[in-house]
Amino acid sequence: MQRDAIVSDAIAPAVGPFAAAVRAGELIFLSGQVAQHAASGKLIGADVSAQTEQIFANLRAVLRAAGKTLADVVRVGVYLTDMKDFEKMNAVYARHFDAPYPARTTIAVAALPLGAAVEMDLVAR
Repeated sequence: MQRDAIVSDAIAPAVGPFAAAVRAGELIFLSGQVAQHAASGKLIGADVSAQTEQIFANLRAVLRAAGKTLADVVRVGVYLTDMKDFEKMNAVYARHFDAPYPARTTIAVAALPLGAAVEMDLVAR
């Protein structure tokens, strides 16, 4: 199956050998996003709510480059360094999706890139 990379200059460049997103057939797989500022590449947001808002801005930019929106998302992966932040992350998350909501998994992890509190990846169709 052919794999086509999707790029966007509206997010910080990848820091490793991976694409911001890949189209494979009808599906688009977005790599994990943390709350990086597009121009500086630095983590922004002092708390998980602010970081989650920036992540959604980054995800929207990549989706836009693929010709998609959050309405096309079918699955989201959420990674938190502290499950005590779940409620705050979830409040922001809920503002960005309408029912029927995408499938989602939330996982607690030991650490994330740049010292982020939250990271998200997703699949769109």
